[in-house]
Amino acid sequence: MKPFNFFQRRMLMNYICGSAVAVCGVGSLFIFYTLQLEMREMMYLILIMLVSVGIMLTAEIMMYKRHVLPIQHLFTSDSYSPEQVKGALLRAHQFPQLTVKRILGPHLFGLSIPASLLAWGAIERGLVDLPLSYIGFAWMGAVLIAVMHALIEFFMTDRAVQLLLPSIYEKGGLIDYKRETSISIKTKLFLSSMFTAVFPVILFLLASQVRLSEGDGVNGYWNWASIIALVVMGIGALAALLLYRSIQEPMEHLSKRFLDVRRGEMKSMENLYVDEFAELVTGFNHMVTGIKERDAENERLLESFFTVFAATLDARDPYTAGHSKRVAEYSDLIARRAGFDEKQLELLKKSALLHDIGKIGIRDDVLLKEGRLSEEEFAKIKEHPVIGAQILVQVQLPKSLAPVLTGVRHHHERYDGKGYPDGLAGDEIPLFGRLMAVGDAFDAMTSDRPYRQGMPVSKALAIIEDGKGTQWDPYFAELFLDEMRRNSCEKALG
Repeated sequence: MKPFNFFQRRMLMNYICGSAVAVCGVGSLFIFYTLQLEMREMMYLILIMLVSVGIMLTAEIMMYKRHVLPIQHLFTSDSYSPEQVKGALLRAHQFPQLTVKRILGPHLFGLSIPASLLAWGAIERGLVDLPLSYIGFAWMGAVLIAVMHALIEFFMTDRAVQLLLPSIYEKGGLIDYKRETSISIKTKLFLSSMFTAVFPVILFLLASQVRLSEGDGVNGYWNWASIIALVVMGIGALAALLLYRSIQEPMEHLSKRFLDVRRGEMKSMENLYVDEFAELVTGFNHMVTGIKERDAENERLLESFFTVFAATLDARDPYTAGHSKRVAEYSDLIARRAGFDEKQLELLKKSALLHDIGKIGIRDDVLLKEGRLSEEEFAKIKEHPVIGAQILVQVQLPKSLAPVLTGVRHHHERYDGKGYPDGLAGDEIPLFGRLMAVGDAFDAMTSDRPYRQGMPVSKALAIIEDGKGTQWDPYFAELFLDEMRRNSCEKALG
């Protein structure tokens, strides 16, 4: 109910503003500033205007209640059908055009006819000393003012409808509902341009005709004309501003969302428009959906790529089968304790799965040797981080996956700078390299090899404890040790 009440208040403020500019401002200025009236005649004309405005307001309120009824039913009913939602949405799209009808009809028939009849009666009875021909001028002025009021409220109502549409969509989920009632931008531009070009001229000429008929002299005429010219220019500027805003706001909205997409924020737009911009928003949403589907497919392909690479290495070296997967699990355990976000965790997992992929480039007689390695053979094994990084460079991973490469290249660096391949020390070692080194070392120590049995978990943890700050990053090593101790305690208690 709150969105509908806000819409009602917005429509009331629109009407007050539009009436203040059109009827009370321009109309009254041209009547009372252009005509030379005595105080008694002015009071009669004010009374005529008040009676006519009362009739006009009554007619407008009746029309408004009828126009807003489908929207009101939607927001005041405890339950509603899809047909009611569609009806409310259709009426919301129609509302700017209905506002024009609601303004023009009562202005011309609820205001002008009673005002003309009452003015004619006052002139006939000598209550107001004006030529009857002025009633014709008043009709022409009324038409111009009614069109101006309708144009102002059309653009203001268009904005009010945009603020209401999300609440209707929320009730029915009709994001791509077909818009059959909109006024095109071409029509808006044509009518608004015609108005801003023709209205000031006609209104000024009409007022000049009346003023010159009053015989006020040349000096008096130009003093009057300067005030009227300023008012007319202000009206033209207001109309141009409303037209500009009706085009500027959706363009800025679309531009901002395109920048969001460029930054990777794939969010659909609420379709708040009822002209060609509605089609642009629909096209934008289809584009976002397509990008999301493409990204999801690319993500699946990348996952397959990482899994296949890891499985290829496991098939090549059966003695280390499952090593990459376990390192990924240990690394994830440490990273979660360190407070990594989901995006970082996913990148870390990919890097851990591929951290030994460079061993594909090591000869079988070295990689699969069952005995201890010679210094020369071990030097060849130590090349695998560089080979792995070169493989990923050739694959041309996207920039968003750059941390994957750093983990592959630097997981054998030591915190004291005595590691390989680059001899980096401390925080010089990339984040993923420092973290993965702990999990990689633990699994290597506890896994069986053809030439030795894996050591007990307690001994491996003791080695990591002793190597904090020398071989391994002390922060990540401590997180791993705490987690492993906690898990051991839980198993013992369980």
